[in-house]
Amino acid sequence: MIHAGNAITVQMLSDGIAEFRFDLQGESVNKFNRATLEDFKAAIDAVKTNSDIKGLIVTSGKSTFIVGADITEFGENFAKGEAAIVEWAGPIHDLFNSFEDLEIPKVAAINGIALGGGFEMCLVCDYRVMSEAATVGLPEVKLGIIPGFGGTVRLSRVIGIDNAIEWIATSANKKPAAALKDGAVDAVVAAAQLQNAAIDLVKQAIEGRLDWKAKRQEKLDPVKLDVLEQMMAFNSSRGVVLAKANPAQYPAPKLLLDSLQAGASVPRNEALRAEAEGFAKAAVTPQAEALIGLFINDQVVKKASKKHEKGAHPVNQAAVLGAGIMGGGIAYQAASKGTPIIMKDIGNPQLALGMAEANKLLTKQVERKKMTPAKMGETLARIRPTLSYDEFKEVDIVIEAVTENPKIKEAVLKDTEAKVGPNTILASNTSTISITRLAKALARPENFVGMHFFNPVHMMPLVEVIRGEQTSEEAVATTVVLAQKMGKTPIVVNDCPGFLVNRVLFPYFGAFDLLLKDGADFQQIDKVMEKFGWPMGPAYLMDVVGIDTGVHGAEVMAEGYPDRMKPDFKGSIEVMYENKRLGQKNDVGFYKYELDRKGKKAKVVDPTAYELVATVATTEKREYDAQEIIDRMMLAFCNETVRCLEDKIVATPHEADMAMIMGVGFPPFRGGPCRYIDQTGVTEYVALCDKYAHLGKAYEAPQMLRDMAAHNKKFYG
Repeated sequence: MIHAGNAITVQMLSDGIAEFRFDLQGESVNKFNRATLEDFKAAIDAVKTNSDIKGLIVTSGKSTFIVGADITEFGENFAKGEAAIVEWAGPIHDLFNSFEDLEIPKVAAINGIALGGGFEMCLVCDYRVMSEAATVGLPEVKLGIIPGFGGTVRLSRVIGIDNAIEWIATSANKKPAAALKDGAVDAVVAAAQLQNAAIDLVKQAIEGRLDWKAKRQEKLDPVKLDVLEQMMAFNSSRGVVLAKANPAQYPAPKLLLDSLQAGASVPRNEALRAEAEGFAKAAVTPQAEALIGLFINDQVVKKASKKHEKGAHPVNQAAVLGAGIMGGGIAYQAASKGTPIIMKDIGNPQLALGMAEANKLLTKQVERKKMTPAKMGETLARIRPTLSYDEFKEVDIVIEAVTENPKIKEAVLKDTEAKVGPNTILASNTSTISITRLAKALARPENFVGMHFFNPVHMMPLVEVIRGEQTSEEAVATTVVLAQKMGKTPIVVNDCPGFLVNRVLFPYFGAFDLLLKDGADFQQIDKVMEKFGWPMGPAYLMDVVGIDTGVHGAEVMAEGYPDRMKPDFKGSIEVMYENKRLGQKNDVGFYKYELDRKGKKAKVVDPTAYELVATVATTEKREYDAQEIIDRMMLAFCNETVRCLEDKIVATPHEADMAMIMGVGFPPFRGGPCRYIDQTGVTEYVALCDKYAHLGKAYEAPQMLRDMAAHNKKFYG
């Protein structure tokens, strides 16, 4: 053994070829944390001092290659400021350079995931062989940063500027065929042949049949484009990239382009300095803090879900009650992920509607070449439409997705409970009705749980798993595991009116209604909130959700939280409903909807909507300061999120933030409502609450925030 560390081993194979093997002890994956970087230096030194080594293959002792840098270590370094980050990057670049500069050929044998720093390790090698099962890429822009271990410099020299920009700016994870086509890897082989293929490449290089020094030199020299060609490449890319990523919301893509351009015409070491400076500029942005925080929150949510695996019983057969758009979407989602599902309704027309929804979604997959027609047939065969309960004795879980009416749901659930086995889980897809209340109609309330999908089911990643007062841990665990199996992210919440997401969303709509009462223009509100980062403003969102759905939800919320969700005035949303303006359902709401050239519904201004709003406004219509609109809308939203934490409806700020991003489209680059409060400053946020407290209880700072401000605490340390 040439070197034996806790992250890397180096051992001689044969013919002067050594294996440089990443295998981080005590971890399920390889990653560049402090321990790995320290061992990396020791391993390089061991190779340098061993004259018997004529070539290296770089391998992994795990199913992944290297997943990247350890993001949990970023916070401490990033907090030190821009200059310190540049200096922190320097020694890391020196390490990678020292490996690249070894006077022997080096081949990366990429067996699995090689992302971020993991792929940057591959790029310092002279050749790259990729398993058919592997994935490579530089996804750092998703985290609000840019590659920082030399990725921008080396990739642009290996595959060209245009390809490098596309790879990095889109954060694309590349499969073997795409990586080979662009020249990012030199060969793709079957997994079983990977090591032999890497050894063969090293042998050819040692024997002089491959000019590995020329390959390395390409990465040391400036990009092989003259000044005019570079200018054309970067100018065209800027137009495309910045049109898709607003620099005010997502600054990393622009900083990436600046860094690439600064480094393109200079040698490697100067280019790496430009990368370090661009990396540091991105790292200190609030967007990077928020997006890295989201990545960590996602890990927290996954770990919370994983804890339920031992307590779950297997789901080999599911069923859904109700074959509408929602029921058909649930059936499609289960079947497409391999779970057979029975779809029951009371009539053939309803079943036809549910099957048509599943068929439509699968056909789109085939049209986009994400699924073969044969696979579509197999998936559809997993959905069995029925009018009876005959097969329900063998069902492990039944998901109820009938009309959002408590009496109808209670009757359906009670009827179903009598037809299933004693251990079958019943799950309601209700969006607002208390699980504890619905459980009162059941003989086995411990087997009853909420399983709230969001519409459209196939697109929305979140599932709220709601624990009622008598719900068993087994019922919760089984539902969590099924949601994961269906490709969703489950977050467990405790029962209350509206649960977590809708409970928080309705004060936001209440703030919108109050602004209209106070003379605001709903179009201005929409534009301000969309610029803030929401995918659509509240008026447009209400039209998409359905104004009748909004009014029904508001009634439930008013009953549950009369102190802050029961207005003492008639709002514009109610007026729209009274005038049969339901939004996109009947093409009139706050906006009017007409088909555009592509046959899609487009919103247009409707003077009638303004006339109706004027009937309930108590002041003249006026233009508001954009920040006042933001403050009034966001205080109501964020305060209710905090109250859900106070009431223990949701366990952690990590889960609360992830739920708002996945469930209602909270701007990801702001990190969620708890992160937004942190970045505003808890003390400053409480002062804003005091400023607007005269508007009502929804704007008053929750006690949790006052306590945090008093002790100088944040949600995220």
